[in-house]
Amino acid sequence: MSLVLPSEIVVDRFLPTVRAMLATRLADRGLTQQEIAAELGVTQAAVSKYVSGEGGGDDRFRDHPETVATVDRIADGLASGEMDGYDALAELLALVRTLEDRGPVCEIHEEEMPELRGLGCDLCVRGLDPDVRAERDVLANVRTAARTLASIPRMADYVPNVGTNVGMALPDPDDETDVAAVPGRIYAMGGRIEIPANPEFGASKHVATAVLAANTVDPEVRGAINVATDDALLDRAREAGIDPLEFDADYEDRGDHLRERFAERGTVPPVAYHRGAFGIEPATYVFGGTAVEAAELIESLAADDSR
Repeated sequence: MSLVLPSEIVVDRFLPTVRAMLATRLADRGLTQQEIAAELGVTQAAVSKYVSGEGGGDDRFRDHPETVATVDRIADGLASGEMDGYDALAELLALVRTLEDRGPVCEIHEEEMPELRGLGCDLCVRGLDPDVRAERDVLANVRTAARTLASIPRMADYVPNVGTNVGMALPDPDDETDVAAVPGRIYAMGGRIEIPANPEFGASKHVATAVLAANTVDPEVRGAINVATDDALLDRAREAGIDPLEFDADYEDRGDHLRERFAERGTVPPVAYHRGAFGIEPATYVFGGTAVEAAELIESLAADDSR
């Protein structure tokens, strides 16, 4: 693992870029290189390189609108004497906090630490707390479940025309924003399934509705995956000791209907399905304590598929 602190990115990438931008703008406002060096706390030789365009930096900071606005504001303040070093530092610290909140610092950080990709990391903003850890665990679980589906032979046969999705809720979810899923759903292409993006919270109302309905009846159930209704798969579920629950596809509120059917059964079955209706494609939901558990159940039911 490559362990990189966001502060390293600020020092190595952000600060040289901002210094070069400030040196150029202060020179444009009539300050001498010696004066600029005094304001920035660098040598005159460094200022000369900055002004000549040899100071380096990162265009992601240089072109960022908030960075441009802040640098212009600091340059105006220093050149006019209305701002001192304390004021400039306060402006830059506020800018850094902005850039660490899903800004260029995050983008570069994920490049330096690929382990952060797809986790919706906001450690710089929120710090490490139980809520952040729970969100990270859910996102990682959904990502693993999606990869599990992609590894199942002939999984494309179980993907409905509307696509498949993988969902998992945080503990004690309130609404769909507490359910992570794959944005844009998972589709079958050329006999394989394609995962278009890393999971995000609030990415799927469809699978979130099923997850929330199940979780209301059984808080231990937090994961769900929708697939096409397939009689062979349902038969293998029964052979495995699972009694699939059939429910009505034609209803106004899917969540309420599912909650009622689960309550009637007295539990959330691992498999629930409907046969479709006018304009509604047949669908099956596979539930689990986590998204990975749901994916593993699909994998076991599809293991002896000889079609």
